[in-house]
Amino acid sequence: MKLHDLRPDPGSRKKRKRVGRGTGSGDGKTAGRGTEGQLARSGGGKPPYFEGGQLPLVRRLPFKRGFTNIFKIHYKPINIDQLVERFEVGTEVTPELLVEAGLLKKSTDPCVILGRGDIDFALTVRADRFSESAKAKIEVAGGSVIVLERTG
Repeated sequence: MKLHDLRPDPGSRKKRKRVGRGTGSGDGKTAGRGTEGQLARSGGGKPPYFEGGQLPLVRRLPFKRGFTNIFKIHYKPINIDQLVERFEVGTEVTPELLVEAGLLKKSTDPCVILGRGDIDFALTVRADRFSESAKAKIEVAGGSVIVLERTG
């Protein structure tokens, strides 16, 4: 097969209909547009938003710029000082424990641990995200941080 042998599949390409080319063509004279009226005219027709003369919806709504990203993840911030006042030495802090402590509404809510406050004892903290300062403070105090891998 060579370049000059290439052809489209039979029936996949159709010739465009040439209207207004004489009465013998079947679509001559008015070219399938009828006799008179708005739709028979050049440039005739109504725009898609036309509502019969009523002020269209697009003009009734306030003009708003930008958009809302529906995939944005809203993390619930939790600071180190909040963990220190609620948990004992050596506790493994999980989302379930955070719910019991009243820091989260649901254990499935994504949370981020932030670095406000000081910690002087070891905690193992499981969360969706950690700020750099929070991670450093927890590890300096002898604790560990575990980033949760959630799906969906």
